[in-house]
Amino acid sequence: MKLFEAAPYGRQPTGRPSDATYRVYSALTTLIDRLDSTDVSQNGVIPWSAPIPSFGDLSQSCLATVGLNPSNREFVDQNGAELCGKFRRFHTLKSLGLSSWSDIDVRHLRLILESCHDYFRVNPYDRWFRRLDQIILTAETSYYSSRDAACHIDLVPYATAQKWAYLHASQRMALRRLASDTLGTLLRASSVRVIVLNGTSVVDNFEAITGMRLVRRRMPNWSLRQTSGRVVAGFSYTGQLEAIAAVPLGHTISVLGFNHNVQSSYGMTRGVLAAMAEWVGQATGQFAQ
Repeated sequence: MKLFEAAPYGRQPTGRPSDATYRVYSALTTLIDRLDSTDVSQNGVIPWSAPIPSFGDLSQSCLATVGLNPSNREFVDQNGAELCGKFRRFHTLKSLGLSSWSDIDVRHLRLILESCHDYFRVNPYDRWFRRLDQIILTAETSYYSSRDAACHIDLVPYATAQKWAYLHASQRMALRRLASDTLGTLLRASSVRVIVLNGTSVVDNFEAITGMRLVRRRMPNWSLRQTSGRVVAGFSYTGQLEAIAAVPLGHTISVLGFNHNVQSSYGMTRGVLAAMAEWVGQATGQFAQ
């Protein structure tokens, strides 16, 4: 069951592309143009990796989970070698046959977007996405469903050689600034009506990019116990998003979030994961009424 009526930009079979399609191509072109700028090259971005506007198809998804930025493992193996052949997940200069991003044309843009749309059908990084999928299944959506599809987006769609937390604060700020306008453009062109923020760092960076303050509520049954005996309280976040960086979305997106990162928060139990998933299901059900 779709939570909301989709307004897809999609792949246009015939005729003139929709306005939403132009917005997506425009946003992707802007992101690629910035790969050749010092603002990107000096801030840890893997220079030969394409930006990732979405994992899955934004045009067919009513719900999107949100992270910080793509893992370098979307482009390289554990030894740092570029993924190739059947192991490749996203395009690079090498896979597109380009020597420079300045040589890109509409054919290459189409290939990049197709790799995004097909991500969960080809070679997804299941070690990361399967656990988050457990959270959104209660909203009757899944990354792995072609009918009731969900997708994932990152606040900064550039993969960095180092993990986000290891970047200098000035680098993180510069990357947020570079990507904030395109995030609004992509969401405006999407059918997404609910976004789910995964972890405190995502919540904090989302608030910095959007300028909004989410409503925080303590969730007693989300507490995590550390080996030291210390208890980490659980919090939920909610809000309504209508614009990002002065880009009006044209519709309201409901925002849900939690302070625990479901992949990396220490002490995460099946019980807490189930409680968080139940909350997401109940909240999205309220939005659909």
